[in-house]
Amino acid sequence: MKRRTLEAILTCFAVVVLVFGVPSLPAFAISPADFPLDRPVDHVLDDADVLSRASRSELEKRLEEFGSDRVDARLITLRRLDYGITLDGLGRDLISRWTSDTKPSNPLLLLMIETQNKRAAVLADETLQPQLPETLLTSTGRTTMAIPLREGDRYRQASIDGLTRLSVVLNGGEDPGPPEEIVRTTLPTNIPTQEETESSNATTWIVVLLVLGTIIPMATWWVFSR
Repeated sequence: MKRRTLEAILTCFAVVVLVFGVPSLPAFAISPADFPLDRPVDHVLDDADVLSRASRSELEKRLEEFGSDRVDARLITLRRLDYGITLDGLGRDLISRWTSDTKPSNPLLLLMIETQNKRAAVLADETLQPQLPETLLTSTGRTTMAIPLREGDRYRQASIDGLTRLSVVLNGGEDPGPPEEIVRTTLPTNIPTQEETESSNATTWIVVLLVLGTIIPMATWWVFSR
């Protein structure tokens, strides 16, 4: 009896799983505690797993090139942040954590991407402010990197565009500024809209009713007058 009861429960559970599916677990939220205390060896921390192996290798080389300008550049991707944490706040916490007076190293430059909300942020050590002002960092994150993210989850392109803009400025060039956003306009068409169709139909019915209202009385008078 117990065995039959257990089999019935398992059968019901299987049916529920097949019908409704297995409930998906929420994406793991990231907080400062999820990062190591010391600077990681890799320059690309793709926690969101949105970059291919080739893209990670390409970006790793691009980030290492910043070392010639005495800058330790890092790229961090994550799925979503824990409640109450912002990208800027997380970046500042990591810069503070990975900067040690006992171990002199190049100042940090962090490029951060959150995939859930398609947001990006760029933060730098205070010693880099003369070269990379706050306005440049903010614009790079909110425009240069954010535009490719909004236009189709182009994580590699967003990272490349951000690094390219910052590299130009670090090498003494003029800030190229953010890319222009593509404004998509609707091409003119001869196909009437729903409103135009409804308006046209209403006009037709009005004309038909007016004609009928004129012809029917005249026809009736003609018939009975004979």
